[in-house]
Amino acid sequence: MQDDDIEKLAKSVRTVFNLEMALTEEMLAIAERLRPYQITLVPERREEVTTEGGLDVSREPGKLRDGLARLKRAGVRTSLFIDPDAGAVQRSHDLGADAIELHTGTFAHHPENERTVRALVDAAEMGRSLGLAVHAGHGLTVRNVGPVAAIAAIEELNIGHSIVSRAIFVGLAQSIVEMREAMVSGQREAR
Repeated sequence: MQDDDIEKLAKSVRTVFNLEMALTEEMLAIAERLRPYQITLVPERREEVTTEGGLDVSREPGKLRDGLARLKRAGVRTSLFIDPDAGAVQRSHDLGADAIELHTGTFAHHPENERTVRALVDAAEMGRSLGLAVHAGHGLTVRNVGPVAAIAAIEELNIGHSIVSRAIFVGLAQSIVEMREAMVSGQREAR
């Protein structure tokens, strides 16, 4: 994605405009100028194709706190993309984030392992108890989304790659319908 793409999206999106970004001066300046509804701060390494883990919120806490405050002064809601870990949830709250997005990559690689689901449940419940909005995403597909969709404390799932990839074969509308059905099915099974 290029800067010009972001500019065009900011002007044309008629619903909620959110950005995921690294905490860099360049990205902060873009966010302050465009004022999306929400910014999710994510780790970014140039060699990665996609984010492979949560943001280390214990590293450079002053920089994170200042970046979050700067975004809030610009009127932007803030979120941190973190691993489902109690320490990371608490630090996110202490740093002043409005929301957290739990990295579901470990779960996506091992959906049959009850510990991966339990970690998400515990982190989500802790986040909600601290007053944070709780989101989740990474590696979710129609085959594995059910248990995550069933976690009551998670209010939003961020799923892009799977939906867009499937859309190549069945179209975007059908791909969205399939994902929604898998999510609802997971919620029903949890009841």
